[in-house]
Amino acid sequence: MSSEPPVWLLDVDGVVNAFRAGWYAAPSVVQVYSAADAYDYRIRYEPRLVEAIRRIHVSGQATVTWCTTWCSDAAALEHAFDLPELPRAFNEPVTGTAASQAKLAAAHRVIASGRRLIWTDDVEVDLHAAVCAPWAADGRALLISPNATRGLRTEHLHRIERFLQQP
Repeated sequence: MSSEPPVWLLDVDGVVNAFRAGWYAAPSVVQVYSAADAYDYRIRYEPRLVEAIRRIHVSGQATVTWCTTWCSDAAALEHAFDLPELPRAFNEPVTGTAASQAKLAAAHRVIASGRRLIWTDDVEVDLHAAVCAPWAADGRALLISPNATRGLRTEHLHRIERFLQQP
């Protein structure tokens, strides 16, 4: 395995953006314009989660990488969440099966590079569980599929932080 920090493939909808995203209070809400869809979306998120994402990336503990249908509009998310520019798993607008394939390909690239993988996705982690299970079994990957209405919770963040502390 590589000595480089893990790559955290981060989905948005159902992971950061969730109807009941708040941990102990109502979620914060922002409007984010998607040029790909020509639509203004309401994003509900937990500020402490976004702060943790920022801290983990900026500190170099992991390379947080957008792996979402929002990739082509990620700059708008970064602006809304006050995040630094994060790498993108892909740049073209994708949806449906193409998005699923692009996300799985991104996970394969991380594993093939020898870096450890954190993959947080409310749909794809479960959909591709058979492919990804060996990675998790031998410690190369942490796979988290949160409840899409609640998004990532404190217990998920604790699991991520423990994974990051492992050699």
